[in-house]
Amino acid sequence: MLFKELHLIAPILKALETEGYTQPTPIQEQAIPHILRGKDLLGCAQTGTGKTAAFAIPILQNLLLQQKEGANNYGIKALILTPTRELAIQIDESFEAYGKHTGLKHTVVFGGVSQFHQTQELRRGCDILIATPGRLLDLIAQKFINLKSIKTFVLDEADRMLDMGFIHDVRKVIALLPEKRQTLFFSATMPPEITRLSASILTNPVRVEVAAVSSTAESVDQTVYLVEKNDKRQLLIHLLKKGTIGNALVFTRTKYGADKIAKELFRANIKADAIHGNKTQAARQKALNNFKEGKIRVLVATDIAARGIDVDELTHVINFELPNIPETYVHRIGRTGRAGNSGSALSFCDMEERAFLRDIHKLINKTIPVVEDHPYASSMQFVQTPVVANNLMNRKPASHSGFRRQRSWSQGR
Repeated sequence: MLFKELHLIAPILKALETEGYTQPTPIQEQAIPHILRGKDLLGCAQTGTGKTAAFAIPILQNLLLQQKEGANNYGIKALILTPTRELAIQIDESFEAYGKHTGLKHTVVFGGVSQFHQTQELRRGCDILIATPGRLLDLIAQKFINLKSIKTFVLDEADRMLDMGFIHDVRKVIALLPEKRQTLFFSATMPPEITRLSASILTNPVRVEVAAVSSTAESVDQTVYLVEKNDKRQLLIHLLKKGTIGNALVFTRTKYGADKIAKELFRANIKADAIHGNKTQAARQKALNNFKEGKIRVLVATDIAARGIDVDELTHVINFELPNIPETYVHRIGRTGRAGNSGSALSFCDMEERAFLRDIHKLINKTIPVVEDHPYASSMQFVQTPVVANNLMNRKPASHSGFRRQRSWSQGR
């Protein structure tokens, strides 16, 4: 099936074509028609299955059509509630990509940073709001946000909300929503409390269930480098100058980080460019073409910008920053080792990312070998906790982070 067979309107199809999307993933194919018809939906799907596009695309189309039909344009019309800052930013970037030709306004709010720029954006008007629970409730209490105009509510990663202790905040948000609305509920697992919550907020929902990608190709050689956060750029330059890396797709979490790394590589006489959502389509296409043609050796990308990148002879994927969602790791490294070729995936892991590495090990059911012989090896010298395949989901790691410190380091503390 092609996206154009899902009865999507021209502005959406144009944006999808720009992003390089032609065929929907299974969850997109199943969910989009129901959401377009205004049905409530219960989705069992993890990040990495194409879930964000499955709800973002139909929300954009429904709001645009309602706007053209003369519906009330005042206030926030769609709310997406998600547990973490990283996910909120990724979802916001998705709405930017898919909605670039709709004229609809979207804003993202999350905690841990000053609210000033977020409230400035809200004052300018917002059709679609992506939010984490704590910051959302805080801004509601300050009268910056009103939910009375919400037509569609998305609760994303519901089980992670439960794990992170947000379930009470979620219930507070739901109590403030209009009773008449469309609700889309996504969760990777369905523990009893999540099942009860879904039953209380959904009306005759359609159920969509899609398995996550959880295995990595045997053609991809995987290694991890334990390194201090501030040494990552020097390690990257060191590895690229060794001459064993042909070309590399380097992943970062942020657009700013992608630009900064590309500039530092260029200053080190390594031909590189960055590709992310803030760049024009022409600039992104030029960078991609230069990479494919071998004019630049390194392409630094964010996850959403990398979607649609298909380079058969890509020798290396480098995770400059580990993704907070393990399925994203599988998708990242799947871009090398294609078309019968072998490939390598190198991952840099600092102290703050240990839990991310642990989650990746659980998902792929294997422990990624550590490269110890490099000049920027972390002075903290963690030792990885091995994965036990037969009891993977029930075993407790040696420490909360998934690593235990070597005795020589811990005695020195």
